[in-house]
Amino acid sequence: MVAFGMVGASISGVTFVSVPGMVTRIDMTYLQTCLGFILGYVLVAFVLLPLYYRLNLTSIYSFLGQRLGQRSYKTGASFFLVSKMTGAAVRFYVVCIILQRFVFDTLGLPFVLTVIVMVLLIWIYTRQGGIRTLVFTDVLQTVCLFSALLMIIWEVVGELGMTWTDAVVAVMDDSKSRVFVFDDWLSKQNFWKQFLSGVFIVIVMTGLDQDMMQKNLTCRSMRDAQKNMCTYGVMFVPANLLFLTLGVLLTQWYASNGIAEPSAGDELLPTFVEKISDAIPLASYFFVIGIVAASFSSADSALTALTTSFCVDICQRQGDEQLRKRVHMGMAVVFILFILIFRMLNSTSIIDAIYILCSYTYGPLLGLFAYGLLTKWKTNDKLVPYICVVSPIFCYLLDWLVGTYTGYRFGYELLMLNGALTFIALLIVRNTQKVEYPSLS
Repeated sequence: MVAFGMVGASISGVTFVSVPGMVTRIDMTYLQTCLGFILGYVLVAFVLLPLYYRLNLTSIYSFLGQRLGQRSYKTGASFFLVSKMTGAAVRFYVVCIILQRFVFDTLGLPFVLTVIVMVLLIWIYTRQGGIRTLVFTDVLQTVCLFSALLMIIWEVVGELGMTWTDAVVAVMDDSKSRVFVFDDWLSKQNFWKQFLSGVFIVIVMTGLDQDMMQKNLTCRSMRDAQKNMCTYGVMFVPANLLFLTLGVLLTQWYASNGIAEPSAGDELLPTFVEKISDAIPLASYFFVIGIVAASFSSADSALTALTTSFCVDICQRQGDEQLRKRVHMGMAVVFILFILIFRMLNSTSIIDAIYILCSYTYGPLLGLFAYGLLTKWKTNDKLVPYICVVSPIFCYLLDWLVGTYTGYRFGYELLMLNGALTFIALLIVRNTQKVEYPSLS
């Protein structure tokens, strides 16, 4: 149940909107990143999970406090809070945009009110429920998500006048079904760049993410948690293959009807739903159900994890119910503000925006955990906050300089670069005194 529910929690409404549209720009090469996800989940299952279970951690960031010091602990938890709040707000932004477009615009309600109402609904049903509640609701939402996805594919195939066999052949023969890129090392879609990026994206967005790991830690044993993680990792590839297949079929539908594809890939599916909604209203119902299910599945668990992390890691007052309720309300308010800010600033594909933000905010976390796990040295705990702030800034400047003078812009590999810079800086300021502490060895 945890594995199946986590698929929905990770996919979210972003995947529902952005992944089908990816085929218009990069074909099906996103699957290379998804293949990297599998190796990433294996590493999390057999490297990080044993450590977390052995140390019996409530918050995974307390590892940094025990291994490197209190400032490292607070810095790691703070970066998680910023990363999770940013990523969750971007994901939930999708459901608000879709509901505004398909439902609330007709009622004359402003976008700000839509955001407040939707976040309030999540706040209400996560206020009393714990992690067990989230596991069950994630399963229900994931069922709704995939049911809606399959029904939309069924509608597209019907609109194209194809049988299911015809649709499979049409997708395989389409030039947009290209998956692997081995011949262009400068391309952002080069296999090794995408594959390794996928590995590290999983390590930071699952293995170093309190939201995802607290669900795995609810399993009865480490073996069950490892089985859950590997099952979940394998399920991710066919799930994204379905979304990409839908994208290829949609491009064929636009071509067969003589309609120009939307300039923005994120509009590929919503525009299709709008154009056929009068003739086939069920398509818009399925679309809205799928978006809502996907987005609620990720947002509810994110809000709970943010509340837990702030109370346990920042305030260090575990079990204070009054504080938890106040923080929970505060997180909901900040959530609303982040969504409104992203609406003003976003100028790229939503899923690209999430991975770019992940590269800057999760990179220092990757460097901190790598140093704690791969070395036996202490570090200068007082300098850790400054290192973790400077590293993303340096990455941003490096990306700008390289882009300005060579025309090449970094992609998802920014995450690895950011983590490596943090790790190297920690090595430079290390304390040569060694410590005995559980590590990868």
